[in-house]
Amino acid sequence: MSAPSTVVHVLRHGEVYNPDGILYGRLPGFRLSELGERMAVAAAEYLAGHDLTYLVASPLERAQQTAEPFAAKFGLEIHSDDRLLESLNFFEGKRVGVGDGVLGQPRYWGQLRNPFTPSWGEPYREIAARMYSALLAARSAAAGHEAVVVSHQLPIWTLRRHLEAKRLWHDPRRRECALASLTSFHFTGVHLDRISYAEPAADLIAQSKTARTSKGA
Repeated sequence: MSAPSTVVHVLRHGEVYNPDGILYGRLPGFRLSELGERMAVAAAEYLAGHDLTYLVASPLERAQQTAEPFAAKFGLEIHSDDRLLESLNFFEGKRVGVGDGVLGQPRYWGQLRNPFTPSWGEPYREIAARMYSALLAARSAAAGHEAVVVSHQLPIWTLRRHLEAKRLWHDPRRRECALASLTSFHFTGVHLDRISYAEPAADLIAQSKTARTSKGA
């Protein structure tokens, strides 16, 4: 008997309503904007006709909201998994930027001393480990079918770099993980065959004011 083919689509949530432009991280109360809700619908429509049998999301509001159109379209329960949470960050709740935020304040510069770990937040290796564990759990739950896993930009990008055997520290400006994008992991049995990427909400991203930022992504 041949090994089953399984696809795990790891989805970044849609745009968040964040008028103050803070790094919201794991803070409660940050929900999708109206445009973000449309992005979630676009992502669900993109996978119309796919054999989705399992749906899981980070417990944060924006991820749960992004999962809702999938639950409605495919008749699936939304499971929650803490391993999919946004990464921890010292600057959570603050404006981050040179000149207009904490990065312009010398008292915070000590937190920026080591970008390779990084010194300002959850170690990349820990992010990769928990995301990989969540990916394997989703693969097992959807064996022979497809799963959607809703998470956040840095955790998704770290997972991808880990599985591509690339260094985990990187330039955030070069992440290929847009709002409501799908990073899909294609397995035969337990073997990862390839990773694909798609931006179902590309036309909506062009309208987004936060598409090119990573504030609490």
